[in-house]
Amino acid sequence: MAILKIARMGHPVLRRVADPVVDPTAPDIRRLVRDMLETLEDIGGVGLAAPQVHVSRRVVIFEVPAERAARGSNGETPPEGVAMTVLINPVIEPLADDKELGWEACLSVPGLTGAVPRFTRIRYHGYGLQGERIEREAGGFHARVLQHECDHLDGRVYLDRMTDLRSLTFLKEFEDHVAQRDGEE
Repeated sequence: MAILKIARMGHPVLRRVADPVVDPTAPDIRRLVRDMLETLEDIGGVGLAAPQVHVSRRVVIFEVPAERAARGSNGETPPEGVAMTVLINPVIEPLADDKELGWEACLSVPGLTGAVPRFTRIRYHGYGLQGERIEREAGGFHARVLQHECDHLDGRVYLDRMTDLRSLTFLKEFEDHVAQRDGEE
């Protein structure tokens, strides 16, 4: 296993449409996922797409921690969250036209955060490492994190989705402002 280097905004791999995976059960895909899991654990994020580790393949991993599931969920996400999930060749289908602004950050755009509109409810499917089909509906943070990671497979970063760049801020400034505001309440 290995901790992989994260591609940062500006690297061409992040702007390329990733190649589909022919065999989700292939040893090289298992190795990639194992390394992605170790990398994500080391960094402390909730999701990672293969292009973010310089591999242009349609593979994402993500989880929804219980504390994130409880905040802003519309009942689509179980209160205990969603365990770490490997999704190969994912496809997303919006279930409604409704979008909601939410704050996002990205390992490939370090130090920044911004308000990004995302579909509030989605259905998605793809394949696991055993070749089994995975199909779910998602709302709240669950829907947001999956849309964010799948954007990487299509050569997008969250900045491309922002409709108002005035919300773009340094993460440290955002955290300081929120901490100060929460201390006043």
